[in-house]
Amino acid sequence: MKEKDVMLTLQGLKNLETELEQLKSVKRREVAERIKQAISFGDISENSEYEDAKNEQAFIEGRILTLEKMLRNAKIIDDENLVPGLVSIGSTIMLKDLEHGNEFKCTIVGSVEADPGANKISNESPVGKAILGLSKGSVVEVSVPAGQLKYQIMDIYGRNEGS
Repeated sequence: MKEKDVMLTLQGLKNLETELEQLKSVKRREVAERIKQAISFGDISENSEYEDAKNEQAFIEGRILTLEKMLRNAKIIDDENLVPGLVSIGSTIMLKDLEHGNEFKCTIVGSVEADPGANKISNESPVGKAILGLSKGSVVEVSVPAGQLKYQIMDIYGRNEGS
């Protein structure tokens, strides 16, 4: 079974590579030292420091495996992926909430990089799915857990333009 592509911007790729390097070169060494120190305290059967360090080690190793898999399946989003005039992964767009009248700028990114607080919307989110492939002026209704949202695409910029 083919593994799912992980859509990343170049910056997202760099961020994951940096995190992986940090985990492998720094965090692994730190947790190994914590385990060594906890073992030196004696009986590990009731040693909370040892348990905490082992749990952290398991988390770090799991995250390393996850990051390595993401990087193996990474597909870089660049300007070549953008279709002029249409919303695509990597596009920055201006949306207008037709119910409340407010406008906001957001960028469509792969799910790994999604960060609603930084106005980075996943291509797999309800809003992201609904607006992909649409053009300026399009109106879309989106079903979300809170109900129906209605947006109009006011403008489409190039990748990360103006953000």
